[in-house]
Amino acid sequence: MVPVVLVTGCSAGGMGHAMCEEFAKRGCTVIATSRDVSTIGEFKNESNIRRLALDVGKDDQVVTVVREIVEQEGRIDILINNAGLITPGPLIDQNIENVKHVFDVNVFGIWRMAKAVIPEMSKKHSGLIVNIGSVVGEIPTPWNGIYCASKAAVLSLSEVMNMECRPLGIKVMHVAPGSVKSNIAKNAATQFSLPPDSLYKKYLPNIIKRMHTSQTNRSMPAEVFARDIVSKALKKSPPSYTMAGGLVTLVAILKRLPRSLVLYLSWSMYSRDIK
Repeated sequence: MVPVVLVTGCSAGGMGHAMCEEFAKRGCTVIATSRDVSTIGEFKNESNIRRLALDVGKDDQVVTVVREIVEQEGRIDILINNAGLITPGPLIDQNIENVKHVFDVNVFGIWRMAKAVIPEMSKKHSGLIVNIGSVVGEIPTPWNGIYCASKAAVLSLSEVMNMECRPLGIKVMHVAPGSVKSNIAKNAATQFSLPPDSLYKKYLPNIIKRMHTSQTNRSMPAEVFARDIVSKALKKSPPSYTMAGGLVTLVAILKRLPRSLVLYLSWSMYSRDIK
């Protein structure tokens, strides 16, 4: 049977869009979703892909979209929880509404999607849920703490979901991307500013640097990332955890070092040249 794949966060130029393209290329039926369908853009394999509006922060939309897909396709075989956003800057400079919004999309959005999809997958005693986390969920950095915290929560959700889905015949794969080309930093930059009374004004160059760290010439193209993740997702026994993207070798090394040293190095990297 042709796998039916639902992907969240599919705006053009991002990982979700690239994964939709790769799944479609491999013959899957793909449902690409975004809060605004117009941001999804074009695909090379249009015949295999359908677009739907979906805000993972809204309970009613999540339930309605999942029900519509199941009614039309008969099932959902793979769910890719990719929707996510960042709110860069020092922790105490964050607006509470922005903090809530990041967690509502990055964490509660995954919970909403799982809550809607798992009962449908359990009827067939099969399925795969792929949660897109981040390496900073395991090794945090300054100046992007809310995003780091949300992705740490995603890792915990994935691990618990993995355990609780086993008796239902459903597999769960946690993906920790390193640096991958996308529009997430560019989109965040348009909204970013330090408060006039910020205690961290002298660190502004470091904050800007951190904001764009994932978007350098060492970052993995989204298409390459998509090929890796889709290949693993379509395996008979997909891994429960995988890293992919630029700098993941460095991250793998850091994870083996004493925690205090890792945090010292993380701070040092993003506080240079400040006196």
